Amino acid sequence: MVATESQASGTDSSPRAPSPGLLGQISRFVLIGGFCALVDFGLYWLLLQAGTWVHLAKALSFIAGTTTAYFLNRRFTFTAAQKGGVGQLGGFILLYTVTFFVNVGTNALALSLLPDLRWRVAIAWIVAQGTATTINFIMLKWVVFKEPRS
Repeated sequence: MVATESQASGTDSSPRAPSPGLLGQISRFVLIGGFCALVDFGLYWLLLQAGTWVHLAKALSFIAGTTTAYFLNRRFTFTAAQKGGVGQLGGFILLYTVTFFVNVGTNALALSLLPDLRWRVAIAWIVAQGTATTINFIMLKWVVFKEPRS
């Protein structure tokens, strides 16, 4: 038997699933994001119905949605990336913490700049969500779930 380069160096040689490509990754990221938003909102609503303090309910639902996003994106969107590790999880948590504040700040800025339109709140939410989602995808693809060079 001939040793591969990864076997010779003692690194993990388990086969990795091929990358679905940029368009496939964007599609999967958007679908997973939609599902995770449902997890977040659904749990938030259930916790509120159970009488949970509103801020605790939001914190728990955000954590549940974000945790779901981490595992699903790692498994289905960025499949060729190195798997797991404290650094990867830490990078994910740091990224989502930063983009949480970017989202809230962008929403506030858009609300202050937009004229008093009927759809002002919805437009601000879309701009903020779109900004945060774009940052998340770029950073997840090229930093957190960076694929090994071939």
